[in-house]
Amino acid sequence: MTSILKPPVIHPSLPKNALGLTRRDYEGAMSTLCAGCGHDSVTAALVQAFWELDVPPHRAAKMSGIGCSSKTTAYFMRQSHGFNGVHGRMPSLATGANAANRDLVYVGVSGDGDSLSIGLGQLCHAIRRSVNLLYVLENNGVYGLTKGQFSASADVGSTSKKGEANEQPPIDPVLLALSLGATFVGRSFSGDKAQLVPILKAALRHRGFAFVDVISPCVSFNDHVGSTKSYRYTREHYESLAPVDFVPVRQEITAAQDAAVTTVRMHDGSLVRFRKTDDTYDPTDRDAAYAHVRKHQEVGEIVTGLLYIDEDARDLHALNHTATTPLVDLPYADLCPGNTALQALQDEYR
Repeated sequence: MTSILKPPVIHPSLPKNALGLTRRDYEGAMSTLCAGCGHDSVTAALVQAFWELDVPPHRAAKMSGIGCSSKTTAYFMRQSHGFNGVHGRMPSLATGANAANRDLVYVGVSGDGDSLSIGLGQLCHAIRRSVNLLYVLENNGVYGLTKGQFSASADVGSTSKKGEANEQPPIDPVLLALSLGATFVGRSFSGDKAQLVPILKAALRHRGFAFVDVISPCVSFNDHVGSTKSYRYTREHYESLAPVDFVPVRQEITAAQDAAVTTVRMHDGSLVRFRKTDDTYDPTDRDAAYAHVRKHQEVGEIVTGLLYIDEDARDLHALNHTATTPLVDLPYADLCPGNTALQALQDEYR
């Protein structure tokens, strides 16, 4: 893919983080996606999250596969390591990279086609292995690069741009992640940066597999009446679990207390309904989280927010008792102990 580099002009009054960097320092190339694409809003949220967390760009690694979503990694943190793999194979690339260098901050960006069709098996095993990775699934319900066919996340009854209705049941990525044991599960909307940024920040700080499903409308093929992944539909069926914020432990934690349900009328006349959970909702209860998502799904509501977290989760390195020193930093003698050690290992299998 080719992209246009942004001019390196930074206004001296722009705010800086603890590293002395501005948000512009966390940007990448100019986007070549369609104007209004939800994926560009996800990019802006990722830029904001990494900047606010003071992550050195050169200490991060970005992974992606194939699809409109997988172009996202070119549009933020141009100084970071990156690998754009083949269709559906990003999880195994991220697993290998993380196994070799556990000290980098890993983010994988994928789509519903890349993750829920050809890459479904790869995603499942990355969750099972608890790879220390922020996995962002930009979910628009269509194959945008091949002109808008239904993807595996398209809801029954949703229509294509030409009017055909989808009759196959969808794979809900949030329910999938909960079922497979993901230790951090969240969902948000690309049009709600105020909610998405804190969820991304919390996911980046989580040790283990952090899965964030983002409803990200495709303006070219799936933003019409009849689509359940459009801007209008998402706004009208948007149910937020609770006000979301992420504050590092070094700062005081505060949260505003609002009404249980707040309805806001948008400029286009559509309604946005924000739902706050009561004191009975427990984000550490996996079964309750699954049931809550299904309950609202049955009445056509999209539940967003931090759905589940295991604060005692162990990542791939803890589960496999790997060396504390990243493999990339180990000397050759430790990585290749010689023929004697090899023969001893082979004797164990005889």
